Amino acid sequence: MFKKFSTRREFLKYGNLSLLFLLNSCSNIKKKLRISFQSSFYPDSFKEILPASWEKANINYGEVDIDKNQEYNSDLIVVNDGWINSLNFDLFQNINYLTIYNNLDERSKDYLKTFDKNKANKIFPIGVIPYAVIIKNNKDLIISARNSWEFLLSKKLAGKIILPKSPRIIMSIAKKIDDKNSLGKLRKQTMFYTDKNALNWLINSPACVAILPYSICLKYLKIDSRLSIVFPEKGVPLMWNFLINKSKLNDEILVDWINSLEKKISIDKLANAGWYLPFKNEYSQSKYNPKISKNGLLGPSKICWQNSWSFPSLDSQEKIKLEKFWSESLTP
Repeated sequence: MFKKFSTRREFLKYGNLSLLFLLNSCSNIKKKLRISFQSSFYPDSFKEILPASWEKANINYGEVDIDKNQEYNSDLIVVNDGWINSLNFDLFQNINYLTIYNNLDERSKDYLKTFDKNKANKIFPIGVIPYAVIIKNNKDLIISARNSWEFLLSKKLAGKIILPKSPRIIMSIAKKIDDKNSLGKLRKQTMFYTDKNALNWLINSPACVAILPYSICLKYLKIDSRLSIVFPEKGVPLMWNFLINKSKLNDEILVDWINSLEKKISIDKLANAGWYLPFKNEYSQSKYNPKISKNGLLGPSKICWQNSWSFPSLDSQEKIKLEKFWSESLTP
């Protein structure tokens, strides 16, 4: 074999070239795509529709800075609207120039318009989750809860309500109650403010009512007969989930995956877990108009969806105003 090299120098030159070729080949091996999301807030069906070849990582938004923390320096991140304002959007890539933007329904496109252009170009709505009212061992509350939010001020519920940890969500619900001091009264009715552990507290305490994302409570409703679910016809708060891109991916990867979500099997899996795709195709939209169900497990009614609300981005002045309103709500 070595006879074909006339000199030792040619042999070494050939060896060096071979080594460079090998190193270059190794560097061109495709890196495994990584997607991060807060696992405890997402149903198993969402994790199941992610490509098997993708690396999945858990991220706790309240505990790490996902802009700077290298551990969470993923290619893609799924984040809900409550954390959008805390991100540095200079670190993310535009995403809504892709053809997948045309998949979105009018509700999601209108919601994107509430953000400034820089943010709107970089957040792709991938799911909307309605909040639900969960009632324990009190069938009498169901009818009044179904009609409006006024039931939360009932004397029977004093100190027995579990509300989300978000003041903004609580204030938005209070606005739906026909009472001048609805926010102050609602806060006095509250036992706890929590998100992750709301169901545990509801089941293992004197609490009677909890308000939490549909996707978190759905699996427990199917196995615990003490719990009932209601979606008031006056509407419910909506939690939006966005896909954001931290690296310069091949556009085809994103487009192919988003398009694959429009398969009936994916739409069914997600809707059955309380996660609704905000896409305009007919089958996705049919999930927003469920058939009547006695146990309510088919989700909000068409009327409830029409009256439900999202949370637009806040500027600094609006945030200060809301914080002041919240702090003053318990003042006599």
